[in-house]
Amino acid sequence: MPPLTYSTVVSRLRSAGCVFAEDEAQLILSTARTPDEAAAMVGRRVDGLPLEQVLGWAEFRGLRMTVEPGVFVPRRRTEFLVEQALAIGNGAAVVVDLCCGSGAVGAALAAALDGPELHAADIHPAAVRCARGNVAAYGGHVHEGDLFAALPDSLRGRVDLLAANVPYVPTGEVALLPSEAREHEPLVALDGGTDGLDVLRRVTAEAARWLALGGSLLVEASERQVPLAAKAFTRGGLDVRLAVSTELGANVLIGTLR
Repeated sequence: MPPLTYSTVVSRLRSAGCVFAEDEAQLILSTARTPDEAAAMVGRRVDGLPLEQVLGWAEFRGLRMTVEPGVFVPRRRTEFLVEQALAIGNGAAVVVDLCCGSGAVGAALAAALDGPELHAADIHPAAVRCARGNVAAYGGHVHEGDLFAALPDSLRGRVDLLAANVPYVPTGEVALLPSEAREHEPLVALDGGTDGLDVLRRVTAEAARWLALGGSLLVEASERQVPLAAKAFTRGGLDVRLAVSTELGANVLIGTLR
């Protein structure tokens, strides 16, 4: 097959509704190893597969994270959660990435810290497989299971940074998500229950048993969910504060065990 031209790829992507067709064309053509692979990647993108799953990777805080089909794609706004974690836990010895998806948060934290003990967990088998590859360079351990039940008991009372990128889309709003997420990412990584806070409440209810004294739990939520989410942190015995990035549209609740 003759190589696809840049203009041809841009035209096909634009016709399929890709807003950033020019940027995506460059990424696809620079990632593909053969003309056949490039054509197949363009076809998958035109069919609606998320760009990161087409490429096989996503950039997150300057790192290239492997993203397999069917795995939640790390969002740029979640980089703000990582920044907040690093600001309060630069000397963290034990880091846990709960609801880890591809493991991007845990890998980014480990890359910026001085050799922490890293653990990540997810209930979705494809995510666990993907995360294992992404955290391997940092000696990370990835566990499969439901929230804290997946973690080894030896971590109780030892966690300095607990990042939990929980699903927080209300069930009734999942259908309003872009088709890329709705059709190609696992529902368990998106649907947070009736008000979007079911998983957050479960995490905050148990986090204090796993945190070291002075350790912190960091969770994303939407702006309208913040008041109820903050109450869940308080009920869990954590001092809570809110960090906001208007640029990224990110709201991160930070709960610390005093």
